[in-house]
Amino acid sequence: MSAAGSGPVTANRVPIAGYGTYEEAQRAVDYLSDHEFPVKGTLIVGVGLRSVEQVVARMTYLRAIGLGAAAGAWFGLLIGLFLGIFAPSIGSMVSLVLWGLLWGVVAGAIYGLISHAVQGGQRDFLSRSSLVADKYEVLVESEHAARAHELLGQMSG
Repeated sequence: MSAAGSGPVTANRVPIAGYGTYEEAQRAVDYLSDHEFPVKGTLIVGVGLRSVEQVVARMTYLRAIGLGAAAGAWFGLLIGLFLGIFAPSIGSMVSLVLWGLLWGVVAGAIYGLISHAVQGGQRDFLSRSSLVADKYEVLVESEHAARAHELLGQMSG
Protein backbone atom coordinates (compact mmCIF):
# COMPACT_ATOMS: atom_id res chain seq x y z
CA MET A 1 0.00 0.00 0.00
CA SER A 2 1.38 3.41 -0.94
CA ALA A 3 1.93 6.01 1.76
CA ALA A 4 -0.14 8.47 -0.28
CA GLY A 5 -3.37 6.66 0.59
CA SER A 6 -2.67 5.92 4.22
CA GLY A 7 -4.81 8.57 5.91
CA PRO A 8 -5.77 12.21 6.42
CA VAL A 9 -2.20 13.37 7.08
CA THR A 10 -1.17 12.28 3.59
CA ALA A 11 -4.33 13.47 1.82
CA ASN A 12 -3.60 15.68 -1.21
CA ARG A 13 0.06 14.63 -1.12
CA VAL A 14 1.82 12.42 -3.64
CA PRO A 15 5.08 10.50 -3.34
CA ILE A 16 7.78 12.10 -5.48
CA ALA A 17 10.79 9.99 -4.51
CA GLY A 18 11.82 6.97 -2.44
CA TYR A 19 15.10 6.55 -0.56
CA GLY A 20 16.85 3.73 1.24
CA THR A 21 17.75 5.81 4.30
CA TYR A 22 16.15 8.62 6.26
CA GLU A 23 19.26 10.76 5.74
CA GLU A 24 18.87 10.54 1.95
CA ALA A 25 15.23 11.60 2.19
CA GLN A 26 16.20 14.43 4.52
CA ARG A 27 18.88 15.57 2.05
CA ALA A 28 16.27 15.65 -0.73
CA VAL A 29 13.90 17.82 1.33
CA ASP A 30 16.80 20.09 2.29
CA TYR A 31 17.70 20.40 -1.40
CA LEU A 32 14.12 21.36 -2.22
CA SER A 33 14.15 23.95 0.56
CA ASP A 34 17.47 25.40 -0.62
CA HIS A 35 15.90 25.91 -4.06
CA GLU A 36 12.91 27.92 -2.80
CA PHE A 37 10.48 25.00 -3.00
CA PRO A 38 7.47 25.44 -0.65
CA VAL A 39 8.41 22.63 1.77
CA LYS A 40 5.70 23.38 4.31
CA GLY A 41 3.50 20.29 4.39
CA THR A 42 6.17 18.03 2.89
CA LEU A 43 6.33 14.62 4.55
CA ILE A 44 9.04 12.01 4.97
CA VAL A 45 7.20 8.74 5.48
CA GLY A 46 8.81 5.50 6.62
CA VAL A 47 7.32 2.61 4.64
CA GLY A 48 7.50 -1.03 5.73
CA LEU A 49 8.20 -0.43 9.41
CA ARG A 50 9.77 -3.18 11.49
CA SER A 51 10.62 -3.32 15.16
CA VAL A 52 14.27 -4.26 15.66
CA GLU A 53 15.69 -5.28 19.02
CA GLN A 54 19.49 -5.26 19.13
CA VAL A 55 21.06 -7.29 21.95
CA VAL A 56 23.91 -5.25 23.42
CA ALA A 57 25.09 -7.25 26.43
CA ARG A 58 24.49 -10.26 28.66
CA MET A 59 22.74 -9.44 31.94
CA THR A 60 24.69 -10.77 34.90
CA TYR A 61 24.18 -10.31 38.62
CA LEU A 62 27.12 -7.90 38.73
CA ARG A 63 25.72 -5.85 35.84
CA ALA A 64 22.26 -5.81 37.48
CA ILE A 65 23.82 -4.52 40.71
CA GLY A 66 25.78 -1.86 38.80
CA LEU A 67 22.83 -0.64 36.76
CA GLY A 68 20.61 -0.60 39.85
CA ALA A 69 23.26 1.32 41.81
CA ALA A 70 23.61 3.90 39.01
CA ALA A 71 19.84 4.46 38.81
CA GLY A 72 19.62 4.61 42.60
CA ALA A 73 22.47 7.14 42.71
CA TRP A 74 20.51 9.54 40.50
CA PHE A 75 17.38 9.12 42.58
CA GLY A 76 19.28 9.48 45.86
CA LEU A 77 21.06 12.58 44.56
CA LEU A 78 17.73 14.12 43.60
CA ILE A 79 16.24 13.39 47.03
CA GLY A 80 19.38 14.69 48.77
CA LEU A 81 19.30 17.92 46.75
CA PHE A 82 15.61 18.38 47.49
CA LEU A 83 16.11 17.88 51.23
CA GLY A 84 19.27 20.02 51.11
CA ILE A 85 17.21 23.02 50.05
CA PHE A 86 15.75 23.11 53.56
CA ALA A 87 19.07 22.60 55.36
CA PRO A 88 20.10 25.33 57.82
CA SER A 89 23.74 25.43 56.63
CA ILE A 90 25.94 24.51 53.69
CA GLY A 91 27.58 21.74 55.72
CA SER A 92 24.30 20.05 56.52
CA MET A 93 23.17 20.49 52.91
CA VAL A 94 26.30 18.69 51.65
CA SER A 95 25.78 16.00 54.26
CA LEU A 96 22.16 15.44 53.14
CA VAL A 97 23.19 15.25 49.48
CA LEU A 98 25.94 12.72 50.24
CA TRP A 99 23.67 10.61 52.45
CA GLY A 100 20.97 10.67 49.75
CA LEU A 101 23.52 9.61 47.17
CA LEU A 102 24.89 6.81 49.37
CA TRP A 103 21.47 5.43 50.29
CA GLY A 104 20.36 5.68 46.67
CA VAL A 105 23.35 3.62 45.53
CA VAL A 106 22.76 0.96 48.20
CA ALA A 107 18.99 0.75 47.66
CA GLY A 108 19.40 0.72 43.87
CA ALA A 109 22.01 -2.03 43.99
CA ILE A 110 19.79 -4.17 46.22
CA TYR A 111 16.77 -3.55 43.98
CA GLY A 112 18.81 -4.40 40.84
CA LEU A 113 20.03 -7.65 42.41
CA ILE A 114 16.59 -8.71 43.62
CA SER A 115 14.79 -7.83 40.38
CA HIS A 116 17.33 -9.80 38.32
CA ALA A 117 17.14 -12.79 40.69
CA VAL A 118 13.31 -12.80 40.61
CA GLN A 119 13.32 -13.14 36.81
CA GLY A 120 14.83 -16.59 37.22
CA GLY A 121 16.94 -16.63 34.07
CA GLN A 122 14.27 -15.09 31.83
CA ARG A 123 15.60 -12.34 29.57
CA ASP A 124 19.23 -12.48 30.65
CA PHE A 125 20.30 -9.78 28.21
CA LEU A 126 20.17 -6.03 27.64
CA SER A 127 18.82 -4.72 24.37
CA ARG A 128 18.00 -1.56 22.47
CA SER A 129 14.75 -1.35 20.46
CA SER A 130 14.12 0.79 17.41
CA LEU A 131 11.76 1.13 14.46
CA VAL A 132 13.34 0.65 11.04
CA ALA A 133 11.74 1.37 7.68
CA ASP A 134 12.39 -0.51 4.44
CA LYS A 135 12.37 2.81 2.60
CA TYR A 136 11.46 6.46 3.06
CA GLU A 137 9.14 8.29 0.71
CA VAL A 138 9.07 12.05 0.27
CA LEU A 139 5.52 13.31 -0.25
CA VAL A 140 4.58 16.81 -1.38
CA GLU A 141 1.27 18.53 -1.99
CA SER A 142 -0.07 17.40 -5.34
CA GLU A 143 -0.06 20.89 -6.89
CA HIS A 144 3.72 21.14 -6.30
CA ALA A 145 4.66 17.62 -7.44
CA ALA A 146 5.83 18.60 -10.93
CA ARG A 147 8.19 21.28 -9.56
CA ALA A 148 9.54 18.84 -6.94
CA HIS A 149 10.24 16.21 -9.63
CA GLU A 150 12.02 18.83 -11.72
CA LEU A 151 14.22 20.00 -8.83
CA LEU A 152 15.08 16.50 -7.64
CA GLY A 153 15.99 15.58 -11.22
CA GLN A 154 18.66 18.30 -11.04
CA MET A 155 20.00 17.05 -7.70
CA SER A 156 23.40 15.39 -8.00
CA GLY A 157 24.50 12.44 -5.84
